[in-house]
Amino acid sequence: MTQKKSSVPKEKVELVKNLGKIINENKTFLIASIRNLPGGQYQAIKHKLRGHATVKFLKKNIMLRGIEGYGKNMKQINDYVKEDCAFLFSKEDPFKLSMILTDNQTAAKAKVGQVVNEDVVVQEGPTDLTAGPVISEFGALGIPIQMEEGKIHIKKAKTILKAGDKVTQKEAGIMSKLDIKPFKVGFEPVAAYDSGEDKVFTSIKIDKEKNINELLVAHSKALGLTVSIAYPTRGNIGYLLAKAASHEKALSSLSSKTEEKVEIKEEESQGGTQ
Repeated sequence: MTQKKSSVPKEKVELVKNLGKIINENKTFLIASIRNLPGGQYQAIKHKLRGHATVKFLKKNIMLRGIEGYGKNMKQINDYVKEDCAFLFSKEDPFKLSMILTDNQTAAKAKVGQVVNEDVVVQEGPTDLTAGPVISEFGALGIPIQMEEGKIHIKKAKTILKAGDKVTQKEAGIMSKLDIKPFKVGFEPVAAYDSGEDKVFTSIKIDKEKNINELLVAHSKALGLTVSIAYPTRGNIGYLLAKAASHEKALSSLSSKTEEKVEIKEEESQGGTQ
């Protein structure tokens, strides 16, 4: 009795071949988590990515077969291939593609059980909430409030969740009422393979706002240093001239006062000899 040989469905074979073709035609292969992403938003982001990347949502085993044998280091990305991931193929640089994905993320309300990535702070100031059961909700979280013109006013900022904390019903309720959205939903960059460099990148998430703030701080420090040591550059020459003018004015004032003192002493000396 002969055993039947198991055969791979023709559709799967064609799918794997097609993946190989897409990989060869592109510079970047990026894996993005789409966990908790609503279907409608998935389609909207996919549409926005047209011209930047081809998006595929495939079973893990199909994806792993499709990327076999591409580049010496391609296998390093296997551990990042999960069931809840989308796979993007692009001619863009991995980090540029990651930034495009981050720009297309949107703020989302918290759900009970989610873990926050950063501290959640209820800021000081007025709200649109009126008196009622919500007052006890503020009290349960230790948020100081007072009534102003019939509306709840938060007297002092209060951190209600620390990074790494799980959201409970109490925090979720207050955040919903205050329209605080501590999460972002969208394609979350996980890892990418650059075929040009045959290299896998695992730290590719770009926080544009954070990076800009860090650059501004670095620029401010560098500017202060160059001005303090009087090192002229195109960017600081105005500050140096203003500083020089200020010093010149101070020296001129000091010189005038010194001359006045000398004249007074001379007059006193002459008066004493008469």
